[in-house]
Amino acid sequence: MSDTRLQSLPTTNEHVDVLIIGAGISGIGAAYHLRQQFPNRSFKILEALEGFGGTWWTHRYPGARSDSDLHTYGYRFKPWPGRSIATSDEIRNYLNDIISENNLDQHICYQHKVTSASWSSQENRWAVDVTRVDTGETLRLTTNFLWICQGYYNHQKGYTPEWPTLNRYKGIVIHPQHWPEDLDYTGKKIVVIGSGATAATLIPSLAGTAGHVTMLQRSPTFFATQPWEHELAAPLRALKVPEEWTHDILRRAHIAKIEDLAKMSFEQPDELRKLLIDGVRAHLPEDFDVDTHFNPSYRPWQQRVASVPDGDLFAAIRGGQASVVTDSIECFTETGITLSSGKAIEADIIVTATGLELSLFGGVNFSVDGEPVDFTKRVTYRGLMISGVPNMSYMFGYLRFSWTLRVDMVSDFVCRLLAHMDTREATTVVPTLRPEDEDMPLLPWANPENFNAGYFMRAQEMMFRQGDREPWVHMREYYEERDTLPVTSVDDGVLIYD
Repeated sequence: MSDTRLQSLPTTNEHVDVLIIGAGISGIGAAYHLRQQFPNRSFKILEALEGFGGTWWTHRYPGARSDSDLHTYGYRFKPWPGRSIATSDEIRNYLNDIISENNLDQHICYQHKVTSASWSSQENRWAVDVTRVDTGETLRLTTNFLWICQGYYNHQKGYTPEWPTLNRYKGIVIHPQHWPEDLDYTGKKIVVIGSGATAATLIPSLAGTAGHVTMLQRSPTFFATQPWEHELAAPLRALKVPEEWTHDILRRAHIAKIEDLAKMSFEQPDELRKLLIDGVRAHLPEDFDVDTHFNPSYRPWQQRVASVPDGDLFAAIRGGQASVVTDSIECFTETGITLSSGKAIEADIIVTATGLELSLFGGVNFSVDGEPVDFTKRVTYRGLMISGVPNMSYMFGYLRFSWTLRVDMVSDFVCRLLAHMDTREATTVVPTLRPEDEDMPLLPWANPENFNAGYFMRAQEMMFRQGDREPWVHMREYYEERDTLPVTSVDDGVLIYD
């Protein structure tokens, strides 16, 4: 179903001051801040999907919900009114309110996919080629400043490993990113391959309606059990604390908890491992083999810790509607899967909850003055711009804290940057390596010692790089940036204006 709200569709040769790519959590946040701080500046948001929401538009599998609490995943300017953990529909309703309340509707153009972006130093502007997904029509827009808010993964295609024997299977195969609306799984035997956040969300929703659900994992994942609602929420409501105060208190409480756990993952990993596994053990029968199925080989939070609100996944396992198998796949058969141990699992439906495919800046082809931009030879500037690329910023959130905490801060930085360009009467700004940086090593964009999730590691060779010093590093955590990024100078000698 497409979004039917009124749009002001772009036309060939149309020019806007700022062009935002993506109408998800990043693009909507960027547009809000831009409109608040520059009410007279023209802008458009181009979105390849049929509606707003990004992740929350794409993921429509049963039970789709947040893995972060909404008091920090929500924006700082719009208090979150509901439970800490929210469904996909609740999050889209929240975003819809922001779009409507701030008249962003007329600026969003759905089913407009950007294919290339070319910078001209002679004209001091970007020329952006766009294809209308619904009609195939192509058009070109120009803009002074390009803001990439597409997110980090491919919405059109999820990751599925190369399984040579998968074509033998005669049942239904689904990737959660492409869940059929009319799928009837009543009484069916379902195997969910994978054990990350998607599997943890999907399995409790399937259990009970399906005949049985098996979570098949090659290796375990860390899970954190938590209530749908923060323990302070009910007392604050009982005291009739104003909504804005309640939101701020809960936001601070969630940040403090995540900060403690993030630091603990580096400083006391064994203690955090025990804390997480004991939390799982408390929800399962005494004789359940927790060490085999829920004790990962990697350091806690070296990959995402999947949230299990009220232990719903473990309740399904405890009740017999779901089970866990830790093994590798030997081959697929007509009726299911044969495992390396020799065990066979029959399945009417196989769900490949096997992860994401990262997409660098939405797959857009970039060039500067006719030369293609090879991002693997360039480094990030503070995780929001790229060396040598003029008048372009991008949005990338945190690994362990809610993505949106950084959306607000990066938006502030970009708006300060635009204001500084006005003050200097500059038409261009380019992050430029200093002489002492020119021999700086080009390091992988993701350090596996910090974070080694499969979708990060698979993308190493296609991504931009980082350096070994400020400001050419990224993937700081919120507690490392919250006091520094807001006061970082936009006239630091690295950002070169003209």
